[in-house]
Parts: sequence; C-alpha cells; structure tokens
Amino acid sequence: MIKDVKEIYEKVEEFIDTDKEVKLQGWIRNHRKQKEFGFIDFFDGTYFKSVQVVYDNKIKNFDDIQKYHVGSSISVVGKVIKSPAKGQLFELSASEIVLEGDCPEDYPIQPKRHTREFLREQAYLRPRTNLFQAVFKVRSIAAYAIHKYFQERNYVYVHTPLFTANDGEGAGEMFQVTTMDLKNIPFNKEKQVDFSKDFFGKKVGLTVTGQLEAEAFALAYKKVYTFGPTFRAENSNTKVHASEFWMIEPEIAFCDLDGVMDIEEEMLKYVVSYVLEHCSEEMKFLDQFVEKGLIAKLEKLINSKFTRITHEEVIKILKEADVKWEFTPEYGEDIAKEHEKYITEYFDGPVFIKDWPKDIKAFYMKQNSDGKTVAAVDLEVPGAGELMGGSQREESYDKLVKRMQELNMSDEGLEWYINLRKFGGCTHSGFGMGFERLLIYLTGVDNIRDVIPFPRTPGNCEY
Repeated sequence: MIKDVKEIYEKVEEFIDTDKEVKLQGWIRNHRKQKEFGFIDFFDGTYFKSVQVVYDNKIKNFDDIQKYHVGSSISVVGKVIKSPAKGQLFELSASEIVLEGDCPEDYPIQPKRHTREFLREQAYLRPRTNLFQAVFKVRSIAAYAIHKYFQERNYVYVHTPLFTANDGEGAGEMFQVTTMDLKNIPFNKEKQVDFSKDFFGKKVGLTVTGQLEAEAFALAYKKVYTFGPTFRAENSNTKVHASEFWMIEPEIAFCDLDGVMDIEEEMLKYVVSYVLEHCSEEMKFLDQFVEKGLIAKLEKLINSKFTRITHEEVIKILKEADVKWEFTPEYGEDIAKEHEKYITEYFDGPVFIKDWPKDIKAFYMKQNSDGKTVAAVDLEVPGAGELMGGSQREESYDKLVKRMQELNMSDEGLEWYINLRKFGGCTHSGFGMGFERLLIYLTGVDNIRDVIPFPRTPGNCEY
C-alpha cells in the first residue's frame, strides 16, 4: 500500500500500532548507523516534516542498507509505531528497504547548515533542504490561494501574451526578441534595423505587463485577472529585483479607486490567511529560523484596518517628522524606502498612499481634477514597503490621447488600447502585485533570488 508521508501524518490514528504495512517512496535526508540498527531521516516532499525510519540487523540486506548515502532515493515498507523519541509521535519500523537510486558521498546537500549563497549555486538541488521545502511550498499554496480568491468571485483568468510590440509601462526596459542572424543584421535605406525582415515583421519584446490586454477583457467580462511571468531588462542587482518574475494583475470594470483599494485589502488578507492555515508547519519553521515573529506580523496584517492617505499628506507627515532623512521627501516626487518604513510605523499597519503626482506615474492613469495628480495608489506594508500598485484607468479618450502626446508617446501599436475608450468604455480600475514581493513578505526570506525556483538576474541565467 503506497502512501505519501502527508497522508501518514494527517491520518496517523489509522496506521499507528496496527498490522497495516505501508510503502513510502522518497529520499534519505540523514542516515545514522549503529552496529545493530540504523535511523534514516526520510522525506518525500509531500509534507514538511520527515519520518524517522528505524531498521535493525534482522532486516534483509542489513549490511547493504548501512551503506546507503544521504540523497539516495529509496522505497521503504514497514509499520507505523509509537516513537519513544521525544518530539515525534511515530516512526516507521522497516521490514524492507530498497535502494532506488544511489547518491555519491560528495553529494552537495549534506545534513548540515548551508548558506543561501551556496544553495543558489545548487539551485537544482536546494528544494531538498528544509528552507526551500518551506519556501516553495508556500509559493505553491499562495499561488493557489490567489486563483481561489478570484475564481470564487467570478473573475475570468486571462492569459495575456508574452511577446508584445508595446511597452505597457512606458519605461523602455523590455527584452528584445528576434530570430535575426545577429552576425548579419538587415538594415533599411535609413541604415536602421529592418524589422520587416524579422519573425513578426516588427520590433517585438518580452512583456513587462499584461495590464493593457487585461483591460480589453475587463470591458467584456467585467472582472478579470492575469497571473503569469513578466520581464524587465533593468540592470538592477538589488534583493528585490529580478529579470523574470510573476505578476498578478486584476482589472475591474465599473470600479473606481476606492473600489480597487477594497479589493486589494480583501485579497491580501485572504491569501495571507490561506497560507497560514494550509502551510502551518512551513510557517512555524520560517518563524523560528528565518524571521522571528513572522506569524504574528502576518496575523496582525489580517486584523488591521488599512489606512488611506494622499501622497501630499504623506509628504507633509515626512517633512514634519523629527528624522534626519537620507533622501529629503519632496512634494511632486517619489518616496524612498526609508519613507515607506516610517509611514507604516507611523500608522502601525498597512497604508494606501493615493493621488500621486502625475509626472511620476504611467500614462494610462486617470487624471484628477486638480490637473497635478492621478488616481493612483500604492500599498505599503510594514517590513516590506510597496507590495501593490494600482490606479483608476483614464476612461476619457481625449484625455488619454492628450497625455500620450504630452509624453511624446507614439500611438502606433496602441490604437486598439485607445479605442477601448470609444467602444463602450466605462470607469475601470486595476492593480498589479509582484508575486515574489508577496513571497518575500510571507516567508521572511529577504532576497528575491530565494523565492524563485531558478532566478534570472543580470549576468545570471543558469539552468
């Protein structure tokens, strides 16, 4: 009877001290050998906790089993019995242990503490360690929770393209995609690259956002969301930047800025609650070994009322604060990490900062009546800073066109997006949340390279 370790833990009363034999298949995390018996720390990835497998010299091939190395894959047949060892309810008394795949003694993931830097170099093996077993399980459960939240509320999941001819953010940080022979690039009469000879017949890059396409679907389905990879060719080597990352981008028709803040708050609380409930063992581990007080921090967020305040009011608070800033806060300008930290501490909880200066925000955001600000909002959370960014989208055809002209933006390739304002347009809003930013907050692991299975950063594209 083949079982997962998860099932044994969740239904232990059905197995413990009975005549039922179970078969487990997994890997050796540690192997302690004595003259007449041995202990194997066994895991199969289905549950965060491992199982202690006990065998003695009455087992067949005892001498061979004693030679099994850490990292080897094995099948174990045995009975679940009460454990005399402190801290564990049960163990598996083995009647048969079969080697499925051997592992050499120089296996990099030995039963000792490894640095995260070392484990990044062994990214294909690091999911076998406790830390990354926890991190990537949280990633899986959080992703499911996000889908669950939106699906339960009648959102349509939209798959937006990865290849695109438009830079949705207008930041010019796109990876270019081509099938041209880079040793023999075709040029036109103006001595510019002749993209008509390329695969798509035009200049194309990897998407930085699925928002624009999601807006088109929101004006058909009312409520939609994207959840997929996005790319930024930004040469930034910080702990929170990666060249490939995942984004959640809901778009909601007939929704204004206040409405989108309601959704952001509700969604975040839902996902955090779901992770705490369904990753309890992983979260206990992360709380103990990664960030002390992690669970308390997340529980506080769930029970918090999120503050809503304008950008102008934030700058006023920062200017009046008795703090020597590294970066002086100014009206009309962005805020720094130190400012984000101060504001969340000032209000002792998450803070929505809204109505940002239009000159530092994207072209598609709704212009406020003051002519200086746009209906944009950033969510700042304690200990992490900005977690989400959203806005009410500009629904006026004329205002959108005029704003693009002010920014010297070409409408080539974006005619369809502008036309959404002509063909039954309405008030609509949306936001984006970097999935890895959320995971950093959820796990306490402070480097984006450690919450993505195989990170892509400047100078690094391994595996």
